[in-house]
Amino acid sequence: MPTMIFVNLPVRELAASIRFYEALGGSRNPQCSDDTAACIVLSDAIHVMLLTHDKFMQFSPRPVADARATARVLLCVSAESREAVDGQVRKAMEAGGTPDPTPTQDYGFMYGRSYEDPDGHIWEVMWMDPAAAASGTAAA
Repeated sequence: MPTMIFVNLPVRELAASIRFYEALGGSRNPQCSDDTAACIVLSDAIHVMLLTHDKFMQFSPRPVADARATARVLLCVSAESREAVDGQVRKAMEAGGTPDPTPTQDYGFMYGRSYEDPDGHIWEVMWMDPAAAASGTAAA
């Protein structure tokens, strides 16, 4: 079985967060969802667990940080093209997210933008030219 990643995010309003992530193309796994949590499948390998603050605290000995005031993690997913990067950020904005909370990165061989979800969690979306990556010229 391939490695799977479960990103656990504390959210203030579960229903609003579900709508946001579904608008980005994620699908809810009802087997792992209830009125305190929702599993949003982004790909075969990546799942986002949206957890109410009370539910999140069942798994963490630390208080929930305000993602709008502090940074604990930056999440990054790849896209198949520059256009797909822009499309994902546009979808996030149309769903109520904040576009480009971090600077756009454009290095020619690599292009990235970002968005914030309704709780302030920052997601980066990145494309890298596969030929540059394969040849090693991407690091130059």
